[in-house]
Amino acid sequence: MESTKNNILRIAFKQTSSPVAYCALSAKCGTRDEDPAYNGLAHFTEHMFFKGTLKRKASSINNALERVGGELNAYTTKEETVLHTTVLGEDLPKAIDLLMELAFTSTFPQKELEKERDVIIEEIVSYKDIPADCIYEHFEQLLFEGHPLQMQILGEKKTLKKINSQIMQEYNRRFFTPSNMVFTAVGATSKRKVVELVKKSAAKYYGESIGLEIIEEGMPSNRPSLLNPDSTLPDAPPFHKVAGKKSHQGHCIVGCRAYSTYTGKRIQLSLLTNILGGPASGSRLNMSLREKHGLVYNVEAVYTPYSDTGIFSIYFGCDKEDIDKCLGLIKKELDKLVETPLSPAALKAAKKQLIGQLSIAQDNAEAQCLSMGKSLLVYGKISSFEQMRQKIESITAQELQEVAREILSWDRMSTLIYN
Repeated sequence: MESTKNNILRIAFKQTSSPVAYCALSAKCGTRDEDPAYNGLAHFTEHMFFKGTLKRKASSINNALERVGGELNAYTTKEETVLHTTVLGEDLPKAIDLLMELAFTSTFPQKELEKERDVIIEEIVSYKDIPADCIYEHFEQLLFEGHPLQMQILGEKKTLKKINSQIMQEYNRRFFTPSNMVFTAVGATSKRKVVELVKKSAAKYYGESIGLEIIEEGMPSNRPSLLNPDSTLPDAPPFHKVAGKKSHQGHCIVGCRAYSTYTGKRIQLSLLTNILGGPASGSRLNMSLREKHGLVYNVEAVYTPYSDTGIFSIYFGCDKEDIDKCLGLIKKELDKLVETPLSPAALKAAKKQLIGQLSIAQDNAEAQCLSMGKSLLVYGKISSFEQMRQKIESITAQELQEVAREILSWDRMSTLIYN
């Protein structure tokens, strides 16, 4: 094993009064970290964490928390893999112990791997039957061509067939190490108790060399963030592609590359995205495309930052003959933000709305636990709600217009249409 200095697991905990506790183990590894020959390996590995450890079979893993009414789950993104649990506070020791066991002693048995590969291939097939879902991944493939971010999270049938237990074990040993992971929890117990439980379980399954660093809200870690950019993104002109799909509706994404996780203007872009097509029914795109013109059931704007780039996109589905009209209305809304700064009243209302949404999200303990893990991986710290509020409050109309000019100009937009 490496020295303790190189095996430090970061921990963050938030105390609540709820009888339910949440915990998560987040690792800095995702689709972009795969060898292209084994595209889908990160997601495949996530599935296989549930299929056997040195001391448990799959049935025992699945029953470990279910028999006490708890839940065990996981997910994979382009840049992280997360194992997480929901249990009664009294069962938090079981949950923590199970997460450490899965991360450090999974065996990835070949027999189970063969069965799970078929499950994932079926997942890919069903995913492709839903245009509103698969169009996002297709758009990223085109937008990030020549870069690791172009790879699909689920992988492809031909790449999944190359993956065996040995390849998966090597991937697990490389990325699921204490220094490449963070642990977060939210519950009614004490921080001291959580730290004791994590230390005991981590030492049992990984070894005594492991060290812990407790991160307090609002305070930075002594170590740098984990999601550091390690690849160069090639330049590419906008594209405009149409793909035939057997569906009653037409589906479309309009978007472009955007700010990375580490760019100072990401909060401004998040605010603009919320104004345009956030979850509120009063968003500009919803008011225009749905309420005023009755062209769509759903339209949404999304901004996703990655460690070395980002993606801004607008999705809508409509009657196929209305796609061009919808695109014209979207251009009109983007042009407004580029050409005209928000009025003081509009800016104040937009800030209030975003702060309210974030505040309500803070009341969801599971979402908070997962968000804490993401923040630790990305920034090496967890900002307090008040710090985030102050950042939003300080945004000016001029800053928003500058961001709109840099990101939302129509000549930067690519389009992908399923028609």
